[in-house]
Amino acid sequence: MKEKPSCFREEYEKREYEMLSEYAAKAAESKGRQRPIEPCRLRTDFQRDRDRIIHCKSFRRLKHKTQVFLSPEGDHYRTRLTHTLEVAQIARTISRCLRLNEDLTEAIALGHDLGHTPFGHAGERVLNELTGYFEHTEQSLRVVEELENGTGLNLTFEVRDGILNHKKGCRPATLEGQVVNYADRIAYINHDIDDALRAGIIDHIPEECARGLGRTHGERINTMIADIVRSSSGLPIVRMSPEVEALTERLRQFMFDNVYLGSSAKSEEGKAENLIRMLYYHFMENPDAMGPDARQRTKVDGVRQAVVDYIAGMTDRYAGKLFRDIYLPRGWEKY
Repeated sequence: MKEKPSCFREEYEKREYEMLSEYAAKAAESKGRQRPIEPCRLRTDFQRDRDRIIHCKSFRRLKHKTQVFLSPEGDHYRTRLTHTLEVAQIARTISRCLRLNEDLTEAIALGHDLGHTPFGHAGERVLNELTGYFEHTEQSLRVVEELENGTGLNLTFEVRDGILNHKKGCRPATLEGQVVNYADRIAYINHDIDDALRAGIIDHIPEECARGLGRTHGERINTMIADIVRSSSGLPIVRMSPEVEALTERLRQFMFDNVYLGSSAKSEEGKAENLIRMLYYHFMENPDAMGPDARQRTKVDGVRQAVVDYIAGMTDRYAGKLFRDIYLPRGWEKY
């Protein structure tokens, strides 16, 4: 009688107990999904979640969503997608060094901004203003729980928790989620410095930060990662040392003062906010003008939530195209 082939997933799950820290999340101990599914023979639940995120439409749309610079002319400025990939790379490095679960870490990192609006935080601000409350972390969770594919991606609790709690001040349930929390901050501070230097918006960073963290993009990232590894090794928490945390926060504040608020990089944000505002008003009055999926959501969630979901899911260029089609007159054509 032929022996049945072994289940690679089960073998891998056993190896996790041998390889990973006692504080790492183990795939075999996941709190599970919203809806039970048949286990995969090849992939753990966390690996499966990562693959589901990579292959979803919301992930692909990140390539045309603003990070800091609205519709930049240069090819080398970051988008929401490249930001996401940099977060995933930094988070995986930290998790590997701390012997945490890289698959869970990567899944959280790849999914953390799926609900981000067009035009970056400008879009988020105006939706918050119009509705009374909008938070991109909660919208990202909504994407994976309900919107993508019409029923969500049915991800594990650990990935959904990490997505919801990825911003500063939140405490994810897993160390892997805590890693992504730090990796997000490390990525955006440093790549936004790189983009701002390239654009000529800044020509230096504070000297104390350069001395303490590094004078180049790579040096600063390495300093921050190495500090987290040293400060967190063997502990049931992920943290930076007080010294590096203070310098990182100093650098973050420098970016708010010189780039994120009031700089030439943000000079077009008022237009973007007005664009989002006008689309919102239009679709609130004309919900049947939305796409078929959004129209269907009005029956489940009501018009306002469906409009918010529709706009939040747009790319910068799709929002711009809709605005032109709705509000700008077309030239006369002879047929």
